[in-house]
Amino acid sequence: MGVVIRTAGEGDRGLVTRLLDAAFQDDPVSGWIFPGEAHRRRTHPLLMAAFFDVVLAEGRVDVTEDGTACALWLPVPADDGQADGGAEGDGAEGDGPARLRAAVDPDNERVETVARLTGGVHPAGRAHVYLWMIGVVPERQGEGLGTALMRPVLERCDREGLPAYLEASNARSRALYERLGFAVTGPAVVLPDGPLMWPMWREPRE
Repeated sequence: MGVVIRTAGEGDRGLVTRLLDAAFQDDPVSGWIFPGEAHRRRTHPLLMAAFFDVVLAEGRVDVTEDGTACALWLPVPADDGQADGGAEGDGAEGDGPARLRAAVDPDNERVETVARLTGGVHPAGRAHVYLWMIGVVPERQGEGLGTALMRPVLERCDREGLPAYLEASNARSRALYERLGFAVTGPAVVLPDGPLMWPMWREPRE
């Protein structure tokens, strides 16, 4: 039986937040942003909810029908520089990373730092699709759900001649993305005294 995927809506905010929280609680980057376990358990869901809100407003959230995996996608137009604000942007509402920090964990500068560092390496110039996050609940990881979520979007990218971009936050996910045609585009993002994040780009396949 294939994986059934649907587009999430506002009513799925709680579901997707819980899913992403479970998927990334033990991720190296989440552990760096929220180094104290008790604080991470309390605050990490707020960050995941903020990500959902941004992507739902500007892009698309795909979720498996059984609620065990989801992917957050953003369309990035041509010549949309990301150097200052990352995917959260620096639009009329102000500085994206600073607003994210204020909304999620005002005393935690690492929330803002990771947004600025990833924004600083985000490619500009060509229109592309940005995989902001993809998460699978821990008990279902390794079953191919992430690949199933990504494949329809990547196939559309191939048909339309669109590149795709992401940042891999651990070696396991990096290996998955490489199998799907992504390649590391340059030096890794080095979080201060923390883990690496690899910017990865995928050219459309003919």
